[in-house]
Amino acid sequence: MFQLPDLPYAYDALEPIIDEQTMHLHHDMHHQAYVNNLNAALEKHPALQNKSLNELMSDIQALPEDIRTAVRNNGGGHFNHCFLWQEMTPEKLVKDPMDFRIGKAIVEAFGSFENFQDEFTKAAMARFGSGFAWLVVNKNKELEVISTPNQDTPLDGGYTPIMAIDVWEHAYYLKYNNRRKEYVDAFWKVLNWDFINDNYDRAMEK
Repeated sequence: MFQLPDLPYAYDALEPIIDEQTMHLHHDMHHQAYVNNLNAALEKHPALQNKSLNELMSDIQALPEDIRTAVRNNGGGHFNHCFLWQEMTPEKLVKDPMDFRIGKAIVEAFGSFENFQDEFTKAAMARFGSGFAWLVVNKNKELEVISTPNQDTPLDGGYTPIMAIDVWEHAYYLKYNNRRKEYVDAFWKVLNWDFINDNYDRAMEK
């Protein structure tokens, strides 16, 4: 049985960028629903219950057809949100990305950190409806910006996720209303570069 993880910080720790009310709604209700629905889907196939979340999400087409969509949506929601909570940190703890290997790799891949920010922001803004924008390592060990619809994950495409932003409206609407760009711009102020860099290091060591 999959379980809802605790947040690695208090619900109000990301204020004023992410408000406390949104964190309660996002974590306690939305993420919990994904966990509940994933567990319910897997009840029909006990042999799958011993698989890790990464294993389930890495080959969606291999899953039984009767639960494939439910696992894609809810397993993806569980994976994406576990990733998101760890990726954020209180603003006072945010470090300079250029102090990390990932910061230097971003400059090498995109020409400058500002170019990367522009490309990532464009991916987040161009996602119609709900989904995520990602910085990933592709199969050629290169950094790439992609976006995914709904709760799809990069895993099924063979990508290793390094960084993400959730652009579902429930992630920002209480504070930012329909001003997605304002939310995306503010999101950079709560990024946990230790976590992002660790993701990159592991991806390059595979």
